[in-house]
Amino acid sequence: MPSPRPTSRDVAQAAGVSQAAVSMVLGEKWRGRVSAATAARVREAAATLGYRPNLAARQLRLGSARTLLLVVPALTTEYFADLYAGAARAAAEQDFGVILYLSPTVTAPARDPFASAQSTVDGVLASSMSAEALSTIRGDRLPLVMLDSSPDAGAPTVNVDLADGARQAVEHLLGHGHRRFVHLSADVPSWTFEVRAGAVAARLASVPDASLRVVPTALTVPGGAAATAAALDEAGPRPTALVCDDDRIAAGAYKELRRRGLQVPQDVSVVALDDFAVATAVDPELTAVRFDAELFGERGVRALLALIAGADPDDRDVPVQLVVRGSTGAVSPG
Repeated sequence: MPSPRPTSRDVAQAAGVSQAAVSMVLGEKWRGRVSAATAARVREAAATLGYRPNLAARQLRLGSARTLLLVVPALTTEYFADLYAGAARAAAEQDFGVILYLSPTVTAPARDPFASAQSTVDGVLASSMSAEALSTIRGDRLPLVMLDSSPDAGAPTVNVDLADGARQAVEHLLGHGHRRFVHLSADVPSWTFEVRAGAVAARLASVPDASLRVVPTALTVPGGAAATAAALDEAGPRPTALVCDDDRIAAGAYKELRRRGLQVPQDVSVVALDDFAVATAVDPELTAVRFDAELFGERGVRALLALIAGADPDDRDVPVQLVVRGSTGAVSPG
């Protein structure tokens, strides 16, 4: 038979202290209550015995799991990796952990990853999903903050200033004399892409001699190439500027433009509404609107912790920045 799991009483006996002292030392609340030598003795006894605290009992005692659940629809881009890094850092500052959960069901109810999330985590942070998709996980009790979601989502939201990002991109191109635009728009039914499309269209609608064509595309390099081909094959003057919803779409646009013997930016300028590693891997490097995903994750966690504490979360939009590189330039004569 396996040896019985050591208890805090075993540690107390081995260290020659009370169980209360063991709890204080292993809970990092011993300073000012027991000596440093006693704390060292308790840790040594715990290590020798292989003692691990009973986390379930600790949770019941404290009334908190000190754990947050971050739900995302995909793990295929660095955006969500950076989002998690920022969320985990902000949570750790308040002695919370973050569990990352993938649920590609953006609108349909996501499966509860636990026997009962309501008894396992203290709150839910969800990115690019609907509140309805979280109904099974959070029930009617868990605090919820939505990222990259409509302010009408039915829960507190924290968003990147997507509309300003799209306006900055279009304004930059207008300043270079561009008037014939194509928006390579992600074919994902998501609030975030609706906002980008609306902002691009609204800004260009205010320019009398500007034209805009919208070509839906998959969020892939081949999708961007195919959408660019479709845009170039349409009748009428060739577009001089492509606004892409994602860096991967822009990389596909580069491939198709070069296949046709067109140069970036001499013949066609390209700008993207994300700024990840691929933006500096292409040649020329890509002008892009930078969304700071780590800051976004930090802000989301702070809003969720405020909600858990009964305070009003900070719902201000996270600012964005246009990073100008070599993919945009003045319209060529003729």
